[in-house]
Amino acid sequence: MTAVASAPQGLLTDMYQLSMMQAYLDHGMTETAVFELFFRTLPPSRRFLVAAGLDQALDFLETLGFTQVEIDWLDETGQFSRDFLDYLAGFRFSGDVHAMQEGTIFYPDEPVIRVTAPLPQAQLVETRLMNLLHFQTVIASKASRMVLAADGKRLIDFGFRRAHGAEAGILSARAAYIGGFAATATLSAARTFGIPASGTMAHSFIQAHGDEAAAFAHFADSRPEGLVLLIDTYDTEAGARKVAELAPKLAARGITVSAVRIDSGDLGTLAKRVRTILDDAGLQAIGIVASGGIDEHRIVALRGDGAPIDGYGIGTSLATPEDAPALDCAYKLQAYAGIARRKRSAGKATWPGAKQVYRSYDRDGRMSGDLLTVDEDVQPGVPLIKRVMRAGRRTVEPSALDHIRAHAAAEREQLPAALADLGEGPVYPVTISDRLRRLAEEVDRRTG
Repeated sequence: MTAVASAPQGLLTDMYQLSMMQAYLDHGMTETAVFELFFRTLPPSRRFLVAAGLDQALDFLETLGFTQVEIDWLDETGQFSRDFLDYLAGFRFSGDVHAMQEGTIFYPDEPVIRVTAPLPQAQLVETRLMNLLHFQTVIASKASRMVLAADGKRLIDFGFRRAHGAEAGILSARAAYIGGFAATATLSAARTFGIPASGTMAHSFIQAHGDEAAAFAHFADSRPEGLVLLIDTYDTEAGARKVAELAPKLAARGITVSAVRIDSGDLGTLAKRVRTILDDAGLQAIGIVASGGIDEHRIVALRGDGAPIDGYGIGTSLATPEDAPALDCAYKLQAYAGIARRKRSAGKATWPGAKQVYRSYDRDGRMSGDLLTVDEDVQPGVPLIKRVMRAGRRTVEPSALDHIRAHAAAEREQLPAALADLGEGPVYPVTISDRLRRLAEEVDRRTG
């Protein structure tokens, strides 16, 4: 399953899209348009972005339409003509789409998706495409930073309860998995996308028992597989000692304690003390999982302090990343009726025409620079933008999520070392081709 919202989703748009569509149709402006979705800049806390959300975007385009109930509601608003409503009643997207593969690392001004379609169609889809691609890119990019910080430690998505709504929570889990997280606690995401599900227990389970050791034993009886015990409800070190006492008894019954989880306090210091308690009891195989206010900077600090933490559960900073909750994303007209167009607004100028990105690599297989040029200008390097839809239908089968995740992992391996670091450093070089610059000059001369 790929979709989250059900078809046909016609009203998942802004009012002005329909207003412009009616005006286009009234004046016969239905020739082919080219729109591209790209990100203008990187926030200070990002060195790169990770493309995500394409599968949902293509699913949206394939199923897009308006129900009779929606048409009737639009009619009741009194805002639209009968001819326009009849057009919407039979609406189907018939355009072509080119895009970067999900999981691809990209940089400012590089198109993530290109839509080529009759102008009214290409205009309508702007809002939902931005909604789907922007959000998952935000999360996949954040998740990738955390994965780089964790340096092989297992990360689990705990974000659903802090996400801004159900769809956001489910798609956040998907994007985090693309970014390299190992599992999610969100069962709907696990079912929908095939992401491994993972979870332990809450403090309420311990409190309900009164006796912490009894709570551990009861949970082990009922949930023996992948057993993780939460030990910080009262006193973390005392909880660890109870696990050390219980673990051999469970082992005699064939039940293995996989890990303990610490969710509060000085995680580094507590992890060291818990590790000592478990090791002294001969329980070196029991891992330690930390959660509670974790982000990539805290992971780096804990690693630097030598905290013996084997994995992290991450929620708020993943699903609602406060350092970059939104990115400077745009969906702009690049050509209409065979003529290149561009916006020249101060600080928001665009490069005209349908474009391609060619990526070069150094001898070690790491990214060394990108070239942004017009689509027909073939250049050395690997082209990143490929056809994914023709005449409103996918040209390739949806990629398995594990395949997308593996691609994202390979992209991280190809990052220049300076960009893989979380601190400040050099900007990745994206060169604008001479041909694209000349085209921009031509458009400027034509438009005055």
